Amino acid sequence: MTQSNGHPASASPPSGPPASGPSGGTPAIDPVAVIRSRAYLSALVLAAILGLPISVIAYGFLAAVSHLQTYIFVDLPGQLIEGAVPAWWPVPWLVLCGLLTALTIRYLPGNAGHSPAFGFHAGGGPATSRELPGILLAALATLSLGAVLGPEAPLIAIGGGLAALTVHLAKKDAPPMALTMMAAAGSFAAISTLLGSPVLGAFLIMEAAGIGGATLSLVALPGLLASGIGALAFVGLDAWTGLGNFSLALTSVPPEVAPTVASLGWALAVGVVAALLGWLIRWMALSLRPIVHLNRVLVTPVLGLLIGLTAMSYQLITDHQFTDILFSGQDAMPDLVKNASGYSLAVLVVLIVGKSLMYGLSLSAFRGGPVFPSMFIGAAVGIAVSGLPGLSLAPAIGMGIGAMCAVMLRLPLTSVLLATLLLGADGLSVTPEVVVAVTVAFVTTSRLPAPAATAAT
Repeated sequence: MTQSNGHPASASPPSGPPASGPSGGTPAIDPVAVIRSRAYLSALVLAAILGLPISVIAYGFLAAVSHLQTYIFVDLPGQLIEGAVPAWWPVPWLVLCGLLTALTIRYLPGNAGHSPAFGFHAGGGPATSRELPGILLAALATLSLGAVLGPEAPLIAIGGGLAALTVHLAKKDAPPMALTMMAAAGSFAAISTLLGSPVLGAFLIMEAAGIGGATLSLVALPGLLASGIGALAFVGLDAWTGLGNFSLALTSVPPEVAPTVASLGWALAVGVVAALLGWLIRWMALSLRPIVHLNRVLVTPVLGLLIGLTAMSYQLITDHQFTDILFSGQDAMPDLVKNASGYSLAVLVVLIVGKSLMYGLSLSAFRGGPVFPSMFIGAAVGIAVSGLPGLSLAPAIGMGIGAMCAVMLRLPLTSVLLATLLLGADGLSVTPEVVVAVTVAFVTTSRLPAPAATAAT
Protein backbone atom coordinates (compact mmCIF):
# COMPACT_ATOMS: atom_id res chain seq x y z
CA MET A 1 0.00 0.00 0.00
CA THR A 2 1.24 3.47 -0.73
CA GLN A 3 0.17 6.61 0.93
CA SER A 4 0.26 9.50 -1.47
CA ASN A 5 2.13 11.87 0.83
CA GLY A 6 4.66 9.23 1.84
CA HIS A 7 4.13 9.45 5.59
CA PRO A 8 3.86 6.12 7.35
CA ALA A 9 0.90 5.34 9.51
CA SER A 10 0.44 2.46 11.86
CA ALA A 11 -1.97 -0.24 10.85
CA SER A 12 -5.19 -0.43 12.77
CA PRO A 13 -5.82 -3.73 14.53
CA PRO A 14 -8.23 -6.09 12.87
CA SER A 15 -11.63 -6.70 14.28
CA GLY A 16 -12.18 -10.10 15.79
CA PRO A 17 -12.18 -11.89 19.09
CA PRO A 18 -9.56 -10.10 21.22
CA ALA A 19 -7.30 -11.49 23.87
CA SER A 20 -5.87 -9.58 26.80
CA GLY A 21 -2.59 -7.85 26.06
CA PRO A 22 0.43 -7.94 28.34
CA SER A 23 -0.65 -4.78 30.10
CA GLY A 24 -4.14 -6.05 30.63
CA GLY A 25 -5.61 -2.89 29.15
CA THR A 26 -5.07 -3.13 25.37
CA PRO A 27 -6.60 -6.16 23.66
CA ALA A 28 -4.21 -8.23 21.56
CA ILE A 29 -5.02 -9.85 18.26
CA ASP A 30 -5.93 -13.53 18.21
CA PRO A 31 -5.05 -14.39 14.59
CA VAL A 32 -6.48 -17.91 14.80
CA ALA A 33 -9.86 -16.60 15.88
CA VAL A 34 -9.83 -13.90 13.21
CA ILE A 35 -8.90 -16.38 10.47
CA ARG A 36 -11.72 -18.67 11.53
CA SER A 37 -14.27 -15.86 11.37
CA ARG A 38 -16.75 -15.58 8.52
CA ALA A 39 -15.67 -11.97 7.89
CA TYR A 40 -12.08 -13.05 7.21
CA LEU A 41 -13.19 -15.80 4.82
CA SER A 42 -15.25 -13.16 3.00
CA ALA A 43 -12.11 -11.01 2.83
CA LEU A 44 -10.21 -13.88 1.19
CA VAL A 45 -12.93 -14.28 -1.42
CA LEU A 46 -12.95 -10.54 -2.09
CA ALA A 47 -9.15 -10.50 -2.39
CA ALA A 48 -9.31 -13.28 -5.00
CA ILE A 49 -12.01 -11.40 -6.91
CA LEU A 50 -10.13 -8.08 -6.79
CA GLY A 51 -6.86 -9.71 -7.88
CA LEU A 52 -8.07 -10.23 -11.43
CA PRO A 53 -9.28 -6.73 -12.46
CA ILE A 54 -6.44 -4.98 -10.63
CA SER A 55 -3.82 -7.16 -12.31
CA VAL A 56 -5.47 -6.48 -15.68
CA ILE A 57 -5.25 -2.73 -15.02
CA ALA A 58 -1.61 -3.08 -13.94
CA TYR A 59 -0.82 -5.10 -17.05
CA GLY A 60 -2.47 -2.46 -19.23
CA PHE A 61 -0.46 0.29 -17.54
CA LEU A 62 2.82 -1.53 -18.10
CA ALA A 63 1.88 -2.31 -21.70
CA ALA A 64 1.05 1.36 -22.32
CA VAL A 65 4.39 2.48 -20.87
CA SER A 66 6.30 -0.08 -22.94
CA HIS A 67 4.44 0.84 -26.14
CA LEU A 68 5.01 4.57 -25.64
CA GLN A 69 8.71 4.08 -24.91
CA THR A 70 9.18 2.01 -28.04
CA TYR A 71 7.17 4.35 -30.25
CA ILE A 72 8.76 7.60 -29.02
CA PHE A 73 12.39 6.49 -28.87
CA VAL A 74 12.59 3.79 -31.57
CA ASP A 75 9.73 3.90 -34.08
CA LEU A 76 9.08 7.65 -34.36
CA PRO A 77 12.66 8.75 -35.10
CA GLY A 78 12.88 5.98 -37.70
CA GLN A 79 9.80 7.44 -39.41
CA LEU A 80 11.08 11.03 -39.35
CA ILE A 81 14.85 10.72 -39.71
CA GLU A 82 16.89 8.61 -42.10
CA GLY A 83 19.75 6.62 -40.62
CA ALA A 84 20.59 6.10 -36.96
CA VAL A 85 18.62 7.83 -34.23
CA PRO A 86 20.47 11.08 -33.40
CA ALA A 87 21.98 11.47 -29.95
CA TRP A 88 19.91 14.62 -29.27
CA TRP A 89 16.58 12.82 -29.72
CA PRO A 90 15.81 12.24 -25.99
CA VAL A 91 16.45 15.88 -25.00
CA PRO A 92 13.10 17.47 -26.00
CA TRP A 93 11.16 14.46 -24.72
CA LEU A 94 12.78 14.72 -21.29
CA VAL A 95 11.89 18.42 -21.15
CA LEU A 96 8.29 17.48 -21.97
CA CYS A 97 8.51 14.74 -19.35
CA GLY A 98 9.47 17.31 -16.72
CA LEU A 99 6.73 19.72 -17.74
CA LEU A 100 3.93 17.14 -17.75
CA THR A 101 5.05 15.62 -14.45
CA ALA A 102 5.33 19.02 -12.78
CA LEU A 103 1.89 20.15 -13.97
CA THR A 104 0.34 16.92 -12.70
CA ILE A 105 1.97 17.23 -9.28
CA ARG A 106 1.17 20.93 -9.04
CA TYR A 107 -2.48 20.93 -10.06
CA LEU A 108 -3.94 17.49 -9.29
CA PRO A 109 -4.78 16.34 -5.74
CA GLY A 110 -2.33 14.31 -3.71
CA ASN A 111 1.06 15.42 -5.13
CA ALA A 112 0.86 12.48 -7.57
CA GLY A 113 2.08 10.13 -4.84
CA HIS A 114 5.06 10.28 -2.50
CA SER A 115 8.50 11.52 -3.48
CA PRO A 116 10.88 8.65 -4.36
CA ALA A 117 13.77 10.72 -2.96
CA PHE A 118 12.85 9.38 0.49
CA GLY A 119 13.19 5.76 -0.52
CA PHE A 120 10.60 3.09 -0.99
CA HIS A 121 7.31 3.56 0.90
CA ALA A 122 4.63 0.94 1.27
CA GLY A 123 3.07 1.86 4.61
CA GLY A 124 0.23 4.12 5.57
CA GLY A 125 -3.24 4.48 4.21
CA PRO A 126 -4.08 3.76 0.57
CA ALA A 127 -4.39 6.47 -2.05
CA THR A 128 -7.84 8.01 -2.29
CA SER A 129 -9.97 8.13 -5.42
CA ARG A 130 -9.12 11.83 -5.83
CA GLU A 131 -5.40 11.07 -5.77
CA LEU A 132 -5.36 8.13 -8.19
CA PRO A 133 -5.58 10.17 -11.44
CA GLY A 134 -2.55 12.24 -10.47
CA ILE A 135 -0.54 9.15 -9.52
CA LEU A 136 -1.40 7.47 -12.82
CA LEU A 137 -0.68 10.48 -15.06
CA ALA A 138 2.57 11.51 -13.36
CA ALA A 139 3.87 7.94 -13.49
CA LEU A 140 2.86 7.56 -17.13
CA ALA A 141 4.71 10.76 -18.08
CA THR A 142 7.78 9.92 -15.99
CA LEU A 143 8.16 6.33 -17.16
CA SER A 144 7.21 6.78 -20.82
CA LEU A 145 9.33 9.83 -21.59
CA GLY A 146 12.67 8.69 -20.23
CA ALA A 147 13.15 9.61 -16.56
CA VAL A 148 15.14 7.11 -14.51
CA LEU A 149 12.54 5.64 -12.16
CA GLY A 150 10.62 2.37 -12.04
CA PRO A 151 6.93 1.40 -12.16
CA GLU A 152 6.69 -0.48 -8.86
CA ALA A 153 5.69 2.42 -6.56
CA PRO A 154 2.90 3.75 -8.83
CA LEU A 155 1.57 0.23 -9.35
CA ILE A 156 1.45 -0.39 -5.61
CA ALA A 157 -0.36 2.91 -5.08
CA ILE A 158 -2.83 2.27 -7.90
CA GLY A 159 -3.53 -1.32 -6.83
CA GLY A 160 -3.98 -0.41 -3.18
CA GLY A 161 -6.10 2.62 -3.97
CA LEU A 162 -8.43 0.74 -6.32
CA ALA A 163 -8.90 -2.08 -3.80
CA ALA A 164 -9.66 0.35 -0.97
CA LEU A 165 -12.07 2.26 -3.21
CA THR A 166 -13.92 -0.97 -4.01
CA VAL A 167 -14.27 -1.81 -0.32
CA HIS A 168 -15.44 1.72 0.46
CA LEU A 169 -18.07 1.63 -2.28
CA ALA A 170 -19.28 -1.78 -1.11
CA LYS A 171 -19.37 -0.87 2.57
CA LYS A 172 -18.80 2.74 3.59
CA ASP A 173 -18.40 1.86 7.27
CA ALA A 174 -15.81 -0.90 6.68
CA PRO A 175 -13.39 -1.20 9.62
CA PRO A 176 -9.87 0.19 9.13
CA MET A 177 -8.30 -3.27 9.14
CA ALA A 178 -10.55 -4.37 6.30
CA LEU A 179 -9.29 -1.44 4.23
CA THR A 180 -5.71 -2.30 5.23
CA MET A 181 -6.01 -5.92 4.15
CA MET A 182 -7.79 -5.18 0.87
CA ALA A 183 -5.41 -2.36 -0.02
CA ALA A 184 -2.49 -4.71 0.64
CA ALA A 185 -4.12 -7.36 -1.54
CA GLY A 186 -4.58 -4.83 -4.34
CA SER A 187 -0.95 -3.78 -4.10
CA PHE A 188 0.20 -7.42 -4.15
CA ALA A 189 -1.88 -8.10 -7.26
CA ALA A 190 -0.60 -5.02 -9.08
CA ILE A 191 3.08 -6.04 -8.87
CA SER A 192 2.47 -9.78 -8.77
CA THR A 193 5.05 -10.64 -11.45
CA LEU A 194 6.84 -7.34 -12.02
CA LEU A 195 9.88 -8.42 -9.98
CA GLY A 196 9.92 -11.90 -11.48
CA SER A 197 8.16 -13.55 -8.54
CA PRO A 198 4.84 -12.75 -6.86
CA VAL A 199 6.33 -13.85 -3.55
CA LEU A 200 9.20 -11.38 -3.93
CA GLY A 201 6.76 -8.56 -4.66
CA ALA A 202 4.76 -9.45 -1.57
CA PHE A 203 7.93 -9.61 0.53
CA LEU A 204 8.97 -6.16 -0.72
CA ILE A 205 5.67 -4.62 0.36
CA MET A 206 5.61 -6.33 3.75
CA GLU A 207 9.19 -5.40 4.68
CA ALA A 208 8.77 -1.82 3.49
CA ALA A 209 5.51 -1.41 5.43
CA GLY A 210 7.00 -2.96 8.54
CA ILE A 211 4.20 -5.51 8.81
CA GLY A 212 4.91 -8.11 11.46
CA GLY A 213 3.46 -10.19 14.24
CA ALA A 214 -0.19 -11.14 14.08
CA THR A 215 -0.87 -8.47 11.47
CA LEU A 216 1.58 -10.17 9.10
CA SER A 217 -0.40 -13.40 9.13
CA LEU A 218 -3.73 -11.65 8.63
CA VAL A 219 -2.59 -9.34 5.83
CA ALA A 220 -0.33 -11.82 4.04
CA LEU A 221 -2.96 -14.43 3.18
CA PRO A 222 -5.34 -12.17 1.21
CA GLY A 223 -2.34 -10.47 -0.37
CA LEU A 224 -0.69 -13.69 -1.48
CA LEU A 225 -4.00 -14.97 -2.83
CA ALA A 226 -4.51 -11.80 -4.87
CA SER A 227 -0.87 -11.99 -5.96
CA GLY A 228 -1.33 -15.52 -7.25
CA ILE A 229 -4.45 -14.51 -9.18
CA GLY A 230 -2.54 -11.55 -10.55
CA ALA A 231 0.35 -13.72 -11.70
CA LEU A 232 -2.05 -16.00 -13.56
CA ALA A 233 -3.68 -12.97 -15.15
CA PHE A 234 -0.31 -11.62 -16.31
CA VAL A 235 0.57 -14.97 -17.90
CA GLY A 236 -2.83 -15.23 -19.56
CA LEU A 237 -2.74 -11.67 -20.88
CA ASP A 238 0.75 -12.23 -22.27
CA ALA A 239 -0.41 -15.33 -24.16
CA TRP A 240 -3.59 -13.62 -25.35
CA THR A 241 -2.19 -10.24 -26.40
CA GLY A 242 1.45 -11.07 -27.13
CA LEU A 243 2.51 -7.76 -25.55
CA GLY A 244 4.91 -9.38 -23.06
CA ASN A 245 4.79 -10.36 -19.41
CA PHE A 246 6.86 -7.36 -18.14
CA SER A 247 8.60 -9.49 -15.51
CA LEU A 248 12.17 -8.75 -14.56
CA ALA A 249 14.34 -11.67 -15.70
CA LEU A 250 17.84 -12.19 -17.05
CA THR A 251 17.92 -13.82 -20.47
CA SER A 252 21.50 -14.97 -19.90
CA VAL A 253 22.86 -15.86 -16.45
CA PRO A 254 26.62 -16.03 -15.78
CA PRO A 255 28.06 -19.46 -14.88
CA GLU A 256 27.75 -20.64 -11.29
CA VAL A 257 30.86 -20.12 -9.16
CA ALA A 258 31.46 -21.40 -5.63
CA PRO A 259 32.21 -18.74 -2.98
CA THR A 260 35.86 -18.10 -2.17
CA VAL A 261 37.72 -16.10 0.45
CA ALA A 262 38.71 -13.62 -2.26
CA SER A 263 35.12 -13.08 -3.45
CA LEU A 264 33.93 -12.56 0.13
CA GLY A 265 36.70 -10.00 0.58
CA TRP A 266 35.62 -8.15 -2.54
CA ALA A 267 32.03 -8.20 -1.22
CA LEU A 268 33.22 -6.00 1.65
CA ALA A 269 34.66 -3.48 -0.80
CA VAL A 270 31.58 -3.52 -3.05
CA GLY A 271 29.36 -2.86 -0.02
CA VAL A 272 31.39 0.23 0.91
CA VAL A 273 31.48 1.53 -2.69
CA ALA A 274 27.71 1.06 -3.04
CA ALA A 275 27.10 2.91 0.22
CA LEU A 276 29.18 5.89 -0.92
CA LEU A 277 27.64 5.97 -4.39
CA GLY A 278 24.11 5.65 -3.00
CA TRP A 279 24.80 8.43 -0.49
CA LEU A 280 25.86 10.75 -3.32
CA ILE A 281 22.71 9.92 -5.29
CA ARG A 282 20.43 10.59 -2.32
CA TRP A 283 22.37 13.74 -1.39
CA MET A 284 21.86 15.06 -4.91
CA ALA A 285 18.15 14.27 -4.89
CA LEU A 286 17.46 15.76 -1.46
CA SER A 287 19.62 18.83 -2.11
CA LEU A 288 17.66 19.65 -5.27
CA ARG A 289 14.23 19.29 -3.66
CA PRO A 290 14.17 22.79 -2.08
CA ILE A 291 14.98 24.25 -5.50
CA VAL A 292 12.20 22.18 -7.06
CA HIS A 293 9.73 23.49 -4.50
CA LEU A 294 10.56 27.10 -5.36
CA ASN A 295 8.95 26.69 -8.79
CA ARG A 296 8.19 23.10 -9.67
CA VAL A 297 6.72 23.86 -13.11
CA LEU A 298 9.88 25.72 -14.14
CA VAL A 299 12.57 23.64 -12.42
CA THR A 300 11.36 20.12 -13.29
CA PRO A 301 11.64 20.64 -17.09
CA VAL A 302 15.17 21.98 -16.49
CA LEU A 303 16.01 18.79 -14.63
CA GLY A 304 14.50 16.86 -17.53
CA LEU A 305 16.78 18.80 -19.86
CA LEU A 306 19.82 17.78 -17.79
CA ILE A 307 18.72 14.13 -17.90
CA GLY A 308 18.31 14.33 -21.67
CA LEU A 309 21.71 15.98 -22.12
CA THR A 310 23.31 13.25 -20.01
CA ALA A 311 21.74 10.56 -22.20
CA MET A 312 22.94 12.41 -25.31
CA SER A 313 26.47 12.70 -23.88
CA TYR A 314 26.54 8.99 -23.11
CA GLN A 315 25.82 8.11 -26.74
CA LEU A 316 28.35 10.60 -28.08
CA ILE A 317 31.11 9.51 -25.68
CA THR A 318 30.64 5.74 -25.78
CA ASP A 319 29.01 5.15 -29.18
CA HIS A 320 26.37 3.05 -27.36
CA GLN A 321 22.67 3.88 -27.75
CA PHE A 322 21.10 6.34 -25.30
CA THR A 323 18.42 3.72 -24.57
CA ASP A 324 21.08 1.91 -22.49
CA ILE A 325 20.94 4.67 -19.92
CA LEU A 326 17.37 5.99 -20.11
CA PHE A 327 14.32 4.64 -18.27
CA SER A 328 14.30 2.44 -15.18
CA GLY A 329 16.80 -0.12 -16.44
CA GLN A 330 14.33 -3.00 -16.19
CA ASP A 331 14.51 -3.76 -19.92
CA ALA A 332 18.15 -2.77 -20.39
CA MET A 333 19.63 -4.85 -17.57
CA PRO A 334 19.20 -8.28 -19.23
CA ASP A 335 21.06 -7.04 -22.33
CA LEU A 336 23.73 -5.42 -20.15
CA VAL A 337 24.41 -8.72 -18.36
CA LYS A 338 24.17 -10.79 -21.54
CA ASN A 339 26.62 -8.53 -23.40
CA ALA A 340 28.84 -7.73 -20.42
CA SER A 341 31.99 -8.55 -22.38
CA GLY A 342 31.07 -5.90 -24.94
CA TYR A 343 31.37 -3.08 -22.41
CA SER A 344 34.86 -1.81 -21.67
CA LEU A 345 35.72 -0.57 -18.20
CA ALA A 346 35.72 3.02 -19.48
CA VAL A 347 32.23 2.64 -20.96
CA LEU A 348 30.97 1.07 -17.74
CA VAL A 349 32.34 3.96 -15.70
CA VAL A 350 30.57 6.45 -17.98
CA LEU A 351 27.40 4.37 -17.74
CA ILE A 352 27.51 4.20 -13.93
CA VAL A 353 28.27 7.91 -13.51
CA GLY A 354 25.64 8.95 -16.06
CA LYS A 355 22.93 6.63 -14.75
CA SER A 356 23.61 7.73 -11.16
CA LEU A 357 23.37 11.38 -12.15
CA MET A 358 20.10 10.80 -14.01
CA TYR A 359 18.78 8.73 -11.11
CA GLY A 360 19.48 11.48 -8.59
CA LEU A 361 17.88 14.12 -10.82
CA SER A 362 14.82 11.92 -11.35
CA LEU A 363 14.43 11.18 -7.63
CA SER A 364 14.34 14.89 -6.81
CA ALA A 365 11.25 15.87 -8.80
CA PHE A 366 9.68 13.02 -10.77
CA ARG A 367 7.34 10.22 -9.74
CA GLY A 368 8.12 6.51 -9.82
CA GLY A 369 9.87 3.80 -7.85
CA PRO A 370 13.54 3.53 -6.83
CA VAL A 371 13.98 -0.25 -7.20
CA PHE A 372 14.93 -0.88 -10.84
CA PRO A 373 17.47 1.96 -11.31
CA SER A 374 19.32 0.83 -8.18
CA MET A 375 19.39 -2.74 -9.53
CA PHE A 376 20.73 -1.57 -12.91
CA ILE A 377 23.46 0.56 -11.34
CA GLY A 378 24.39 -2.31 -9.04
CA ALA A 379 24.63 -4.70 -11.99
CA ALA A 380 26.86 -2.24 -13.85
CA VAL A 381 29.10 -1.86 -10.79
CA GLY A 382 29.30 -5.64 -10.52
CA ILE A 383 30.30 -6.04 -14.17
CA ALA A 384 32.91 -3.29 -13.78
CA VAL A 385 34.62 -5.03 -10.84
CA SER A 386 34.20 -8.59 -12.14
CA GLY A 387 37.70 -8.54 -13.62
CA LEU A 388 39.36 -8.15 -10.23
CA PRO A 389 41.55 -11.07 -9.08
CA GLY A 390 39.48 -13.86 -7.55
CA LEU A 391 36.13 -12.36 -8.55
CA SER A 392 33.80 -13.83 -11.19
CA LEU A 393 30.88 -12.26 -13.02
CA ALA A 394 27.97 -13.97 -11.24
CA PRO A 395 28.92 -13.07 -7.63
CA ALA A 396 30.02 -9.60 -8.73
CA ILE A 397 26.63 -8.86 -10.29
CA GLY A 398 24.79 -10.34 -7.32
CA MET A 399 26.69 -8.37 -4.72
CA GLY A 400 26.44 -5.16 -6.77
CA ILE A 401 22.65 -5.43 -7.13
CA GLY A 402 22.13 -6.40 -3.50
CA ALA A 403 24.36 -3.66 -2.11
CA MET A 404 22.86 -0.85 -4.21
CA CYS A 405 19.31 -1.96 -3.36
CA ALA A 406 20.18 -2.07 0.34
CA VAL A 407 21.48 1.50 0.17
CA MET A 408 18.65 3.00 -1.85
CA LEU A 409 15.72 1.00 -0.45
CA ARG A 410 16.91 0.44 3.14
CA LEU A 411 15.39 -3.04 2.94
CA PRO A 412 18.24 -5.54 3.52
CA LEU A 413 16.20 -8.76 3.38
CA THR A 414 14.42 -7.76 0.16
CA SER A 415 17.76 -6.66 -1.31
CA VAL A 416 19.25 -10.13 -0.75
CA LEU A 417 16.22 -11.76 -2.35
CA LEU A 418 16.24 -9.38 -5.33
CA ALA A 419 19.86 -10.19 -6.12
CA THR A 420 19.76 -13.95 -5.57
CA LEU A 421 16.39 -14.70 -7.18
CA LEU A 422 17.30 -12.66 -10.24
CA LEU A 423 20.26 -14.97 -10.89
CA GLY A 424 18.00 -18.03 -10.85
CA ALA A 425 19.59 -21.33 -9.89
CA ASP A 426 23.00 -19.68 -9.69
CA GLY A 427 21.65 -17.29 -7.06
CA LEU A 428 22.09 -19.91 -4.34
CA SER A 429 25.83 -20.14 -4.99
CA VAL A 430 26.37 -16.37 -4.66
CA THR A 431 24.20 -15.91 -1.57
CA PRO A 432 27.17 -15.65 0.85
CA GLU A 433 28.75 -12.82 -1.13
CA VAL A 434 25.41 -11.04 -1.54
CA VAL A 435 24.68 -11.25 2.20
CA VAL A 436 28.10 -9.81 3.05
CA ALA A 437 27.79 -6.98 0.50
CA VAL A 438 24.25 -6.10 1.62
CA THR A 439 25.22 -6.11 5.31
CA VAL A 440 28.28 -3.91 4.76
CA ALA A 441 26.34 -1.51 2.51
CA PHE A 442 23.46 -1.24 4.96
CA VAL A 443 25.67 -0.70 8.02
CA THR A 444 27.96 1.76 6.21
CA THR A 445 24.96 3.75 5.01
CA SER A 446 23.65 3.90 8.56
CA ARG A 447 26.99 5.30 9.75
CA LEU A 448 27.19 7.99 7.09
CA PRO A 449 25.68 11.41 7.85
CA ALA A 450 22.09 11.58 6.62
CA PRO A 451 21.65 13.91 3.61
CA ALA A 452 19.55 16.97 4.40
CA ALA A 453 15.85 16.25 3.86
CA THR A 454 12.72 18.33 3.47
CA ALA A 455 9.07 17.40 3.79
CA ALA A 456 8.17 14.19 2.01
CA THR A 457 5.99 15.66 -0.73
